Formats: sequence, structure tokens, C-alpha cells
Amino acid sequence: MLSFITWTVDPAIFTIGSREIRWYGLAFAVGFAIGYWIVAKMWKNEKLPPAWLDSLFIYTMLGTVIGARLGHCLFYAPEYYLANPIEILKVWEGGLASHGGTLGIIIGTYFYSKRVTHKSMMWTFDKLVVPTGLVAAMIRLGNLMNHEVYGHPTDKPWGFRFIENLHAWKQGAEPIFSAPSHPTQLYEAGCYLITFAICMWLYFKKDAYKKEGLIFGVFMLGIFVSRFFIEYLKNDQEAFEANMTLNMGQLLSIPFVLLGCWSIWRALKTK
Repeated sequence: MLSFITWTVDPAIFTIGSREIRWYGLAFAVGFAIGYWIVAKMWKNEKLPPAWLDSLFIYTMLGTVIGARLGHCLFYAPEYYLANPIEILKVWEGGLASHGGTLGIIIGTYFYSKRVTHKSMMWTFDKLVVPTGLVAAMIRLGNLMNHEVYGHPTDKPWGFRFIENLHAWKQGAEPIFSAPSHPTQLYEAGCYLITFAICMWLYFKKDAYKKEGLIFGVFMLGIFVSRFFIEYLKNDQEAFEANMTLNMGQLLSIPFVLLGCWSIWRALKTK
């Protein structure tokens, strides 16, 4: 009987010159493409101006990438990146924080609502979050391909052994494997896909967008409650988290959980 899975997938699909084209980037792009298609279906469903959709894509893309990158740099390694600011621009080397991406989307939606639709931010959020669970799941699958963001050692048969000396291995060295560990990337991806399915059902089957803020609140709880508890199984991303009762990922999740609770309460209270 198999007692663990040895994960030897190369993070790169292929190489052009010295630049690798990675599974992580492909997963991110595919998630965004499908997300755009889903939101386009919503636009058609509500007969909204097509120009609003094009603007939403731009604001969302910029907010996600800039927010996720700055979130990783400033939440998890501020000393290094403030001392080496040029490194912040190297998004292709990895390092995106979902909490930062969420903040970036919130900020982008604020400007989008003010400058484009002149509707409430919650009106936009109820549409935007529906495919976001899918995008988040694709990003976690990208983390799996990158041999990163995994959990503590486990004796469960689905434990993964990841390559720890990834750079040296790609240069021809023998791989150094982690102990069989929780594939927390898959745990999170599964929770995010369930959240995505629930949001799709609420929008297309229950017309829940008419209760402004309800879909947004459900999304926030689905994503960040699951993230909070899965963090107990994950390795610390930075050394400073070792002595923390709650790690950085959990602390950053709490405000979003509270925001989700408030949004659901507000939606159900409003006639």
C-alpha cells in the first residue's frame, strides 16, 4: 500500500532562452480567462454595458497582481524587499499573497465604482467574487507545481514528498525531499472550488445578487474560514511566525471573516 506520494513535477513547462514558462503562470492565466468568461455571462444576464466589463477586467487584473505581490513582500518579508525594492518587480519568481490580492481587488473596485459604474462597491463585489474562488484554486495548484506552501509532516497515505533543493535539482543535483507532508495546496484548492460552486449556484440559480452583499459575504467566509483552519497544518512561511499563537495568514484572515459576517447580516436584514 502506498504510504506517500513523491512529487517530482518540474515547475517549468518549457524554457525560452533563460526564461522559464511555469505551470504557476499558466494556472493563473487560465483561471483569469475562465473568470472573465463567467463574468461576461453575468453581464449578459443583467444586460449591462459591455464597456463596464472591459474596465472591470483591467482594474481587477491590476489590483490582483499588484496587491498580491505587495502583500507578499510587505506582510512576510518587509526588511528584505524594502532593502531591495527592485526585487518586488520580479513577480515571475513567485511570491503572491492572497490577502494582499484581496486588498488589491478591494482598492481596485473602489476606483472602478467611482470612475466607471457609479454604483456601490458591493454591487461589483457580488459579481467579481463568483469566479474568484476558481482563480484562487488555480493559484494553489500552481503552488503545488512549484513545490511550495505545503504543510507539516504526516503519516497519512496522501502525504506528499516535495523537492526542497528545487534550484539545485534543476541544475542537475540529486533531489532532496521533504518528509511526507500535508499537501495543503490541495486542501485549499478543494475548499476554494466548493466556495466557487456555491457562489455560482447563488448567482445563477437563486438570483442572490438581488440581495446586495450576500454572495460577497458567503465568498469571504468560504475562503477565509477554510484558510484560517488549514493554516494550522501549514509550515510557517517566514521565521518570525515560529513563536506566534496565530500565524500571519490567520491574523490576516480574521478581518475578512468579520467582513463576510457583516456583509451577510446586512444583506439578509435589508428588504
